[in-house]
Amino acid sequence: MPKSISRPLLTGLSALTLSSVALTGAFAQTPDWADDADALLDTHWNEATSSVSVIVTRNGEVVYARAAGMADLDAGRPADTDTVYRLASITKQFASAIILQLVDEGQVALDAPLSAYLPDYPEPGASATVRQLLNHTSGIRSYTNLPSFTENAGATADSGLTTSELIAIFDDEPLEFEPGDSWNYNNSGYVLLGAIIEAVTGQNWYEAVEERISEPLGLETLRYGGFEDQMPTMASGYSTDENGDIGPARRIHMSLPHAAGALISDAEDLAEWAEALHSGEVVSHALYSEMIAPTMLPDGTEVPYGYGLTPGDVRGRPTIGHSGGIFGFSTESLYLPGEDLFVAVLANSDQGPLSSGLVARRLVSYAIRDPYPSFSPVEVDLTELEPLYGVYAIEGTEDSRQFFARDGQLYTLRSGGSASEVYPVGDNRFYYGPDSLTWFEIVESEDGTPVMNMHQQGASEAEPALWSGPIPEGPATIDLPADTLASYVGSYALGGASLDIRMVDTGALEAQLTGQPAIAIAPISETEFLVTGVDARLVFTAGQPAPSVTLYQGGQEIVAERTAD
Repeated sequence: MPKSISRPLLTGLSALTLSSVALTGAFAQTPDWADDADALLDTHWNEATSSVSVIVTRNGEVVYARAAGMADLDAGRPADTDTVYRLASITKQFASAIILQLVDEGQVALDAPLSAYLPDYPEPGASATVRQLLNHTSGIRSYTNLPSFTENAGATADSGLTTSELIAIFDDEPLEFEPGDSWNYNNSGYVLLGAIIEAVTGQNWYEAVEERISEPLGLETLRYGGFEDQMPTMASGYSTDENGDIGPARRIHMSLPHAAGALISDAEDLAEWAEALHSGEVVSHALYSEMIAPTMLPDGTEVPYGYGLTPGDVRGRPTIGHSGGIFGFSTESLYLPGEDLFVAVLANSDQGPLSSGLVARRLVSYAIRDPYPSFSPVEVDLTELEPLYGVYAIEGTEDSRQFFARDGQLYTLRSGGSASEVYPVGDNRFYYGPDSLTWFEIVESEDGTPVMNMHQQGASEAEPALWSGPIPEGPATIDLPADTLASYVGSYALGGASLDIRMVDTGALEAQLTGQPAIAIAPISETEFLVTGVDARLVFTAGQPAPSVTLYQGGQEIVAERTAD
């Protein structure tokens, strides 16, 4: 068994009454950064917001645990440290661990094809290997990106789907690429891994989780979310609408996320699991090493993803972790092997006051005593910044980033990307708002040329970009007849998503990709449109209605065929 984690006796205590958590026995000493952690949570969560529960452990011992906000707004129930949340894609590491246990036992082989365990799965996906399912290189299309899944997820919110019914959603879809050739994050792969667990063990995949992980480790709240109504400390899930109002999140039956994202847990059980996994109590050392290693593609590209876990870094320290997002919930977990430090952040909103990833990274930075800089916006005269506006060529790449003001707001726009709002903080420094760690400053080179030093995700080392000239003038937009615009209205299949073109009240067009906000598009010719705030163009094929549209973005050309008027 792993080193024991002392569990603080906080059940039933309102997080809103705790300025910090420091109990004898569970906490020998309040960490000197606890006030910073408390301030971070208290600034953004309260009795009118959704909730967050966090935990920090070092050497297997809890050094900080805290909750804030409301686990159930309607019932007036505050969150505490035993509040249970949907883990979403953090689930993948549990499915991965069971597969690796089965490999250790000789029941599964990493390089065996899917067909060895699911003989009815059709080609060409049946030739993808177990390893490729684990590291997202199978090429099988992710069902959560299919328009049919997005449109119909609510219809199964009560009844759910069996594993075979869920697989039938995507098993006849064409491959995105040949297995092993490329990488694309893929929930279908983990549904199939769940199906392999079921085929090999004769149990439901989540029953295998309980038998192999929850029960041996004493994790009382780590369970399948299909039974979350039996968990009295379960948090309700929330979303925030376009007006900023909080309401119940979209419903989904937990059979749909399956082994890709259907587990629930509180923060303390997640920390216990992390201690067991990273101390060698769950899978063999050799397979654990593979689990946390990046994936190497045939062309030499290194992808920071292993088997249900992602290697990364915080403030230059290596990390191993995974995030998660599902209707009503957002999660993050990070382990720093060099410090034997673990942080988990669980939130019951998919659009909460701060992202779980940002909170986790700030907590890590406090715990390692290397905090990220904090910024507050200041008022500036945007005309004084005009000498800094322009195109900046990013060193070592072919990309560039534009810096400009539009309608009284500052933006940056990376080539092939979308415009992002930025805010001045003084001394030619700028940041991307409270829900981002990224910031930049503009300094002068020796010859007086402006240099944009970008600190991605708050990195200590800056990514420099040299001013290369003013922002080029774009083509002028034109007016088109209403019947021409109407011919473009409809839905188009763009990859695994749906691109919807609609006419708004003003008579102009807007485009919306599945899961993204609507964006205005403006014509520069009879068939070509610029996408507002995005370095992209849409070119329609003429017709009544238009049969297809091509997206040009980031050097790619993607043809989307019309699917509906």
